[in-house]
Amino acid sequence: MEVLLITGMPGAGKSEIANRFRAFGQPVVVMGDVVREVAKERGLEPNPKNTKNIMLELREKRGPGAIAKYCLENMGILDANLVVVEGCRSIAEMEVFRRRADRVTTVCIHASPATRFRRLQIRSRKDAPADWESFRERDMRELDVGLGGVIALSDIMLVNEGTKEELRREAEAVVKRFVDQ
Repeated sequence: MEVLLITGMPGAGKSEIANRFRAFGQPVVVMGDVVREVAKERGLEPNPKNTKNIMLELREKRGPGAIAKYCLENMGILDANLVVVEGCRSIAEMEVFRRRADRVTTVCIHASPATRFRRLQIRSRKDAPADWESFRERDMRELDVGLGGVIALSDIMLVNEGTKEELRREAEAVVKRFVDQ
């Protein structure tokens, strides 16, 4: 099995890349959904405070690669030749996938903080930061978990400062490198 990890800071465009893979029939696992699902199971609102606490708790109980382990165990991703995993946030998570996959490739989506903040405000998901300060706190939390290391070790880097259509074209070029036509 081959695993393609999609990484990047919140609001950079990870979901857009994942959606391109879905359009080509590839299974996509969203790591953040694990934390949001646990919140829902506990009757908690998936807001930044709750998701942060759950993420930290899961990592404390099962180690820094906990979310990746949960994905492998509970989402049945080992049944496909290529699995796309959106939202890898630490080198420990990368290592969990490397131990189980034949090949792991990491694609990073990068966008400036101002661009990402604007996108997150437009997206207005329940766990979106309410203001610039909470946005910066979330960024620091992501970097503290180890996201910067994953970004630095990425095999492919896409800069997403343009339009959604420009990113779709770039994403499709990446997809075609991995998906048989």
